[in-house]
Amino acid sequence: MEIKRIAALIFILGQSLICISQNSLDILNLSARYGFPQSYEDTYNGTASEIGTFLNLTVPIPISENTIWYNSLNHFFFNVDGDPAIPDGEINPINLQGFILRTGLYQKFGDGKGIQLLFAPRLMSDFKNVDGNSIQLGGVFMYENVFNKDLSMSFGAMYNQELFGPYVVPIVNLYWQLSEKWIIKGMLPITLKINYKASENLTIGFSHFGLMTSYYLGDPQYEGDYIERQSVDPALFARLKLSGNFYLEGKVGRTFGRSYTQYASDQKVDFSLPLVGFGDDRIAKNTTFKDGFFIDVGIVYSIKLNE
Repeated sequence: MEIKRIAALIFILGQSLICISQNSLDILNLSARYGFPQSYEDTYNGTASEIGTFLNLTVPIPISENTIWYNSLNHFFFNVDGDPAIPDGEINPINLQGFILRTGLYQKFGDGKGIQLLFAPRLMSDFKNVDGNSIQLGGVFMYENVFNKDLSMSFGAMYNQELFGPYVVPIVNLYWQLSEKWIIKGMLPITLKINYKASENLTIGFSHFGLMTSYYLGDPQYEGDYIERQSVDPALFARLKLSGNFYLEGKVGRTFGRSYTQYASDQKVDFSLPLVGFGDDRIAKNTTFKDGFFIDVGIVYSIKLNE
């Protein structure tokens, strides 16, 4: 009886939550990334290699049939080993960590309409002398419209007070089941997945991830500088069912516009949108390395909502 009650609860949670498809709910996602060594744009003769990890934990809490308190925690870790000739004052190696919490209300009004209002604070740092400078405040607002059982969309925006200034990302959240085998879902322009169900246990397709983040450098030798990380990561992926609700997911892709740019703390932008910065006269302290291929392998704990 208890298992049936839990399954029914999960089904209710999965109907209209942000970034969750209508037929499954990824509770836990843990992955590791390796970026193959690449040369620098100029100045240095050596190469830089990137490694990283990603963790996502999703815990929705029902308040009533039409009201859910949504909780999601992301953790990012990035390490870049660069050219040993990089001088003091420019960060090398690069070690960055970020925690992003999204917590707030999902309210359904009927007729397929609903809103999502989330508080989204961040802790972004090199984790040296962590203080209030590492904390960033933000939020997400979405208006949802469920057109039918195969198509739902949400429209809104994400705001974050980055270390370089206010940053707003217009968002379209999409779930579209074209057929029994094809599903498109994502929170554009940040995430996108085109899924093809090749068999009962194997899904393949195309994925996209792109998010600009900034990290405070608490190490005294960098005098309160910050790192702005950018990258757009298209990839081919495969998700294989291992056992029960556990899946192995692998990706192979190539970065576009990847950079770890170091700025002084007073280098700001008036206002930013994706790919556009207004009043951006900043001067970078370091030299970035070139784009390249990466692999990503992880474990996913996902629950089928229609079981």
